[in-house]
Amino acid sequence: MKSAKLIKSLGIVFLALAGMAYAAQRDGKGTETAKAVFAGGCFWSVELLFDKVDGVVSTVSGFTGGTKKNPAYDEVVTGATGHAEAVQVTYDPKKVSYEKLLDVFWRNIDPLTPNGQFCDFGNQYRTAIFYNHETQKRLAEKSKTALQGRFKQPIVTEIVAASRFYPAEDYHQDFHLRNPARYQLYRAACGRDRRLQEVWGSKQK
Repeated sequence: MKSAKLIKSLGIVFLALAGMAYAAQRDGKGTETAKAVFAGGCFWSVELLFDKVDGVVSTVSGFTGGTKKNPAYDEVVTGATGHAEAVQVTYDPKKVSYEKLLDVFWRNIDPLTPNGQFCDFGNQYRTAIFYNHETQKRLAEKSKTALQGRFKQPIVTEIVAASRFYPAEDYHQDFHLRNPARYQLYRAACGRDRRLQEVWGSKQK
């Protein structure tokens, strides 16, 4: 009986350790990763932004922060779901810090405009940092406080606890790569780069 209990206990421990190891791996290479979630208006542009950051493993466009379960894009764009267009960033903390991701995020949004970004308006286009734990919350609030001294207007970007993230439809993923001409037309017409230069005083990418 004691042997059986010991074997059972060891089995439980092994499964727990295996689960932890699996959670810390990516593509079987043993790379430890972390996740961050940012909302900065149209998720096409936010995804492109983080795709260029060294140390970012992957990005997923989607929706979060609302009440509707399994929302479709056509529902989110009405503003009725409470969700924001957002991007879930998976990154390697050994190559890029969360503080660096925050800096990249801030410098590529308009943090002064509530419920909208550039040519897109509605609560679905609000800016927000969705933190996954207290360390991310602390660092996000610290960065926001540091930047507030730069502006006369209040920074309206929300810092809120992460909730369930819903990936958007496949045709939204990597939109800037799949439809580069259409994306560039949208970006130019939306005035994103012009507004970023007004806010931050230097040309953003």
